[in-house]
This record gives sequence, C-alpha cells and structure tokens, in this order.
Amino acid sequence: MLHPRLTRAILAAAAFLTLVPATHAAELRSADIHPDDYPTVQAVRHFGDLVKQRTNGRITVKVFSGGALGNEDDSIEQVKLGALAMTRVSSAAMHNICQTTRVPSLPFLFRSKEHLHKVLDSEIGDQILRSCEGAGFVGLAWYDSGSRSMYTSKKPIKTLADAKGLKIRVQQSDLSVAMVEAMGGNATPMPMGEVYTSLKTGLVDAAENNFPSYESAHHYEVAKFYSLTEHTMTPEMLIFSKRQWDKLPPDDQKILREAARESVPFMRKLWAEREQKSRAIVEKAGSQITEVDKPSFQGAMKPVYERFVTTPEMKDLVAKIQAVK
Repeated sequence: MLHPRLTRAILAAAAFLTLVPATHAAELRSADIHPDDYPTVQAVRHFGDLVKQRTNGRITVKVFSGGALGNEDDSIEQVKLGALAMTRVSSAAMHNICQTTRVPSLPFLFRSKEHLHKVLDSEIGDQILRSCEGAGFVGLAWYDSGSRSMYTSKKPIKTLADAKGLKIRVQQSDLSVAMVEAMGGNATPMPMGEVYTSLKTGLVDAAENNFPSYESAHHYEVAKFYSLTEHTMTPEMLIFSKRQWDKLPPDDQKILREAARESVPFMRKLWAEREQKSRAIVEKAGSQITEVDKPSFQGAMKPVYERFVTTPEMKDLVAKIQAVK
C-alpha cells in the first residue's frame, strides 16, 4: 500500500500531467526535509521566483519544506513516479539509484570548498548529473552541504582509535556505512528525523553532519562534542522528474536549467552565512569543537575506494577530480 502522502501527491500531480501538454502552464511541486529558513529551501524558492518571472507567471514553483511530503527517500520515489516535479536531496540518497553520485561523496576526496566548487561547476559535475537520467531523474544543479564531521554524546573523537566501537548514525547509504566501518565504528543507518531521539536515548553514540544540520535539528543539545573530521563534502542535488521534464517544451526546459544554475551562487552565499551562524549558536550553547588527527582517518579509507570505485567511469571521475587544481 502506498504511503498516504505519496497517494495524495500522485493525485495532485495528475492535474499537472494532463495540463502541461495543452498549455505548458503548471505549478511545479518541490520537496525538502529542511525547515523554511534553511539555505536549500530558500534557494529553491529563489529558483521558483526566476522561473515565474521568465515565464510571466505561467510556471510557478511551490516548495513543501520540513518533510511535509515525507523523508528524502519518499521524495525521490515521488519524483521518479512523476508525482512530484522535483526535490532537493543529499546526493547520498541517490547512491543506490545512480552509482556515479557516490563519487563526490567519497571520503577526503576534496581538498577544500574551493576545490569542490571548481569540480561541480565543471563538465565533471555535469557528467554526474546527466548519468541519473537513465534512472528517471534530470539533474539540474548542485548545492552545498558543507563538510560533514562527527559529533558525540559522551566524549570527543580526536583520533581514529576514538571512533572504534562507537554506534554512529549515518545516512541510508552503503558508502556511508562502509566509511564508518573503515573507521572501526558500528554504522547505524537511519532517517534524519530519528537522530535526535536516538542520540538522547543512547541508541547511538554519535552522528555525522554539517554545522547547519547539527544546529537546526538541535542535535547539539544531546551531543555536545563536535569533532572536525570533515570526512566528506557530500553535495546536495536538485533533481527533476524525467516523466514531467519530457512533457515540457525545449524553451521551458532551458528556462528551468538556467534558473537552477543561477540559484547556485545564491545558495552558496546563504550557506556560507548559515555555517558561520550555526557554529556560533552551538558554541554559545556549550558545544566543544575539537580538531582531529585527520591523517589517521584518511589512511583508513583505501578499502572504501576499492569497494565503491568499481567502474571505469567512476575511476576516471576520481582521477579527474584529484587532478583539478
């Protein structure tokens, strides 16, 4: 049986699917698990403003934030079915659907935020976005998600040895699980919405995420030790339903692509501001920010690369990314 939210979304999408071929007018529905003031939500709304302006109001975008239409897996399924026009998700949520999305999630692949941006803004980033079309998704843009680090409820992680045996919440991704296992931790995949309670009750000892998520989800209240492992810079993806995309005329597709790309610098500016604000909030609340012995973590990642960088295309992408100066 379909989830009630999914059923409602499918029924709502029926009007779009019948209306588009005749008039090319529509309200595009988009989903996000983050709250209204989160940079990804604001960026998609900015994208919608650009689309509305350039189509003279013919196409509009409505963003359902705060997980109103379910978690990221729910949103992805709705987009694939055409029940939602689009969604913003972590690329980690796409790992088992479009395997090339695993590449930018590989641990310690990017040397800096500048390196990440240079790669994603190049043909390398476009190649990964295009590779998802066979699975039913049109990749429109990459958004920032900062660097992910470990945070714990009992004691800080300073070296690889400190992670050994800890029950660590990870995203529902085989790559994320393997990374934590390579650190010696016990990976516990679960949806974002369950993490706060799991940390509070001791179901998990730790989790890993960026500063804005650590702050906005209030995880800092139950996990005071934030260790700057900065193990991944897994980016966010703005993906569109290929079923709905193929019903749009080329001119509208062009408008959507251009508006999505133009929303990227807007999002990055908001993200940089939000990272600073979130770090200040958690530090004021008593969180302890700890530097780590990063080389000890990097040295444990070889098995992860061997397991997940398996195709010639993925190996080529990794080599190209590492060569970007």
